[in-house]
Amino acid sequence: MGTAAIISMIVGIVIIWGGLVASIANAVISSKKQKQA
Repeated sequence: MGTAAIISMIVGIVIIWGGLVASIANAVISSKKQKQA
């Protein structure tokens, strides 16, 4: 595996984790808003 392939793999993992963390944070925020309302 070349360096470019490793870098693109790491970037892909970071993007997937970023989306996962963002969706979890969004779910937590929306559930807190529902409890307050």
